[in-house]
Amino acid sequence: MSKLIAAIDQGTTSTRCILFDSSGKIIAQDQKEHRQIFPQPGWVEHDPLEILDRTGEVVNNAMSKSGHSAADLAAVGITNQRETTVVWDRRTGKPYTNAIVWQDTRTAEICDQLTAAGGQDRFRKHTGLPLATYFSGPKIRWILDNIPGVRSDAERGYALFGTIDSWLIWNMTGGPDHGVHVTDVTNASRTMLMNLRTLDWDPDILQILNIPPSMLPKVEPSAQVYGHANFLGGVPIAGDLGDQQAALFGQACFTPGEAKNTYGTGCFMLLNTGTEIIPSKSGLLTTLGYKIGTAPAVYCLEGSIAIAGALVQWLRDNLQLIPSSSEIEGLARSVADNGGMYIVPAFSGLFAPYWRSDARGVMVGLTQFINRGHIARAVLEATAFQTREVLDAMETDSGVRLSTLKVDGGMVKNDLLMQFQADILNVPVVRPVITETTALGAAYAAGLAVGYWKDIDSLRGQWSADRQWSPIMNDITRTRLYAGWKKAVSRTMDWIEL
Repeated sequence: MSKLIAAIDQGTTSTRCILFDSSGKIIAQDQKEHRQIFPQPGWVEHDPLEILDRTGEVVNNAMSKSGHSAADLAAVGITNQRETTVVWDRRTGKPYTNAIVWQDTRTAEICDQLTAAGGQDRFRKHTGLPLATYFSGPKIRWILDNIPGVRSDAERGYALFGTIDSWLIWNMTGGPDHGVHVTDVTNASRTMLMNLRTLDWDPDILQILNIPPSMLPKVEPSAQVYGHANFLGGVPIAGDLGDQQAALFGQACFTPGEAKNTYGTGCFMLLNTGTEIIPSKSGLLTTLGYKIGTAPAVYCLEGSIAIAGALVQWLRDNLQLIPSSSEIEGLARSVADNGGMYIVPAFSGLFAPYWRSDARGVMVGLTQFINRGHIARAVLEATAFQTREVLDAMETDSGVRLSTLKVDGGMVKNDLLMQFQADILNVPVVRPVITETTALGAAYAAGLAVGYWKDIDSLRGQWSADRQWSPIMNDITRTRLYAGWKKAVSRTMDWIEL
């Protein structure tokens, strides 16, 4: 089969387009970063129009690099940073304000008011989520309450909400000229507005948050033809998955009990629980994994860590200890261990399994012995320790003891981190041949929708391991290091007066 699948991977820091062939091989790709806007402490924004421009650029560049034309594409799949909130005018296509990014904490007061009225878990039974600044619902409410003209436009049916997938699909299918306003079940499940059982917006929660239903996109399966891309000659847009669910799909975690961990800006572990909705009692999220066409929805338990690769960027950009992110491994290898220091990157509070918006980041255990190598090592170890906390919670909730952990994302190229991850988990860590599993998952969904691939079973055989790291750390050291981490985490709490 000569045709290709294009995957648009719109992430927190950059946008990529990757072209895949029928074997899952990468044919061509292009990537461009976009600005991170920090208007004040705790606020994180993106320019939706800049993201839209970058999307067009990377698609065109990837096509040019491949030597193929739009006629050679069978379908387009989209995967995106989740929870990031855009509200725009359907008449003009112009956003009312910058996108509020998932890391943003400006909705803390809204969440505190909702919690005071009914507890942090008041919506968890229906949505699988605790009340937290992470999710889109409170961000929509903040825009309605604080940006002039939005609420009146929303009540008249002019203002539209979407996560980035909805924003891109609406623009790619015509924008103000009959653009399709949709999202998929995975992205909808991250708004704190969707009922896990009905797979549709929950009217009671919308009423409590005072969000007009007319703003919201139609909730669709993850693999389905939603519309056609105008700038690509009418190629079907047929796949839509939130980035972490796309990585689960790209890692071929199709069987209940299979799990993956993605190391990106944040770090996200997902465990397939099949068609069963498992409420978490250990600080995890119950979320949608995927829904392929008319097949039953597949659910997941998820552990969400806000800061992983972003901590490396902080070391590079804010502290300027390394000129490029790739140099952190060499610096971390210049020392034998962390020197007794820990960094807990609670920049936006603590996510899973704590959900503490009052927490802030700390560096602890500092002595005159500590140098930049120890700091670099502590940065890498922070990601591994946070993953251990999530895995412990996941095993408690599911009753499943993982035999291996599939990993993907930019940080899995770091051998030191992957070995430490295996050591602190005491579980083998496996990296696939194709590490761009987020984009691959979006491509798989789009390809299934148009018959490019026959079924899920035909995709399972395309996954293969590239490298495995096995634990070599002794139990005494593992226990000591993890106990130090837990002590460090305790120092982050109650920093912000709520």
